Amino acid sequence: MLALRVGYWSSSAIARIMVGCAPLPAMSFMSDKAFVDTNILVYAHDLVPGVKHDRARELIEKLWTAGGGVLSTQVLQELCVNLRRKTTRPCTVEETRILLENYADWQIVNNTLDSIVGALSIEVRYRISFWEALVLQAAERGGATILYSEGLSDGQTYGSVRVINPLKELASH
Repeated sequence: MLALRVGYWSSSAIARIMVGCAPLPAMSFMSDKAFVDTNILVYAHDLVPGVKHDRARELIEKLWTAGGGVLSTQVLQELCVNLRRKTTRPCTVEETRILLENYADWQIVNNTLDSIVGALSIEVRYRISFWEALVLQAAERGGATILYSEGLSDGQTYGSVRVINPLKELASH
């Protein structure tokens, strides 16, 4: 079920993911640091067939290859809960642990009291949820110029971080 880091993704995991998949559509991809929101990670690791899974997986693969992937402790916590409780085939504790350990190769932003206070300011300034503000705060703190997310407005810039929804073309269909 999981795409794990061995090389970039384990060949057995990628083989399970690739079975029956059509060629992936082209996506723009920048080599800047990129923060990935929980929803994109869940689509990449939940093996429900479909275009959202394919696009999310392609994005994560590119970040493994190019480097520059940034996550936060909040995103990893949310990923842990979602993969264990809200996917078609929930992950075991061991599968989740291995996946999280693989993401240790990425830059991880630890949320602190300063992060939480900073997120409060972002929440008020942009009139977004606190949880979205905490993600934006972590992206900025991690030096990411891009935030891949389905939950925030595609193309919107928040401070130094621009949101890209890699699934946007799908939302209109």
